[in-house]
Amino acid sequence: MSEPVAGARVVVALDEDAGVEVADRLRDAGADVRLVVSATAPADAAVDALRGPEAAELLAELARGDVLVLPAERGSLTPELVTVCDRFAVRIAALCPDAAAQRLAAVFGVDAFAPDASAAELLAPARADAVQRRERGRVITVWGPPGAPGRTTIAMELACELARDGRRVALVDADSHAPSIAMATGLADEGPGFAAACRQAERGTLTPTELTRVAAPLGDVDVLTGINRPGRWPELSHARVTAALECCRDWVEDTVVDVAAPLERDEEIVSDLDGPRRNAATIAALEASDLVVAVVGADPVGVARFVRAHAELRALIGSTPVRIVVNKTRTATLGLDAKGQVRRTLERFTSARDLWFIPWDPKAADAATLAAQPVAHVAGRSALAGAVRRFVGEAIDPPMPVRERRRLERAPRTALARRRARPA
Repeated sequence: MSEPVAGARVVVALDEDAGVEVADRLRDAGADVRLVVSATAPADAAVDALRGPEAAELLAELARGDVLVLPAERGSLTPELVTVCDRFAVRIAALCPDAAAQRLAAVFGVDAFAPDASAAELLAPARADAVQRRERGRVITVWGPPGAPGRTTIAMELACELARDGRRVALVDADSHAPSIAMATGLADEGPGFAAACRQAERGTLTPTELTRVAAPLGDVDVLTGINRPGRWPELSHARVTAALECCRDWVEDTVVDVAAPLERDEEIVSDLDGPRRNAATIAALEASDLVVAVVGADPVGVARFVRAHAELRALIGSTPVRIVVNKTRTATLGLDAKGQVRRTLERFTSARDLWFIPWDPKAADAATLAAQPVAHVAGRSALAGAVRRFVGEAIDPPMPVRERRRLERAPRTALARRRARPA
């Protein structure tokens, strides 16, 4: 079991003597118990049913708090309260006396504890049984040079394709300049998303359960939306992003990260060497990656930009494997033998020999934009979706049917390890 978070600010919402007892146990363990209220008070405050100074005080303490302890009952654990806690980045510890209460806690994705759980258990969410996995997940970062080569589109399609064979996949928007996954998929960006995950990771309270709670579903993919205003970029510091992605490895099998283009380290042009860096999120994601998918725009400007940025990318990631995707391939911008021209140019200036081409498919792309969904969801048989499917099968991980995956999971661990380690 993890050590309790020292000085954690806790709000206890339990009726009568139970609240006093739990609060005393938490104080003895070093927690800062800010408030003890009735079991339904937080839920009432979340829907403005509790008016007056009591509601204001309760919401203020929740905004500053780290943990909310309450019973897993329908009157106390509500969707409105979970939404409020998500926005405040407050972890909910639900006390579950029976199986029905445990199912309710599972529905909302909150941590479930026995009513007599110790203070150490309530304050230390990263329990060994919650994070134990047979193998840790991968981090795949999608990067491209400045311009619009299609980083976000490729990241979304890649995540959807990886999830197609039954794997748990997360899509993370770590773009600190122009985040767009929420807008492209019709998801609300007012929620906590990746910024909240980073804040909790810095405090050491981020767990797979918390990641599920702050993520938004996009079909079979869990999405951690990006910052809703570019001015919030200091929240995505290098240490926070690194810690959050490390926790994602225990959450899902594949984490696809969409990042911004700039790779400059700006220590020499600022006076505060310890201050935040605008490109820290991109650099942290690339350094944490097991695989980098580099996206090239199939036009003269896009290819030139990629060639100039490739050396900087290689210097940053070292020996991390790179898969190069040439996006929006068409003869209109390059003339005859467009693929051959791009291949020869990249072979000459970057020594890249293995390339994958995604065709220019405006009909499928426009349909996806109109529906605010990935291309895989609205035009699964399009040329674009088919090219991404081939790319994943050849360059990322050969598709594994769910039936085969379940068979291998029942087999000895070495069998699954051999299957996952087989080169593409």
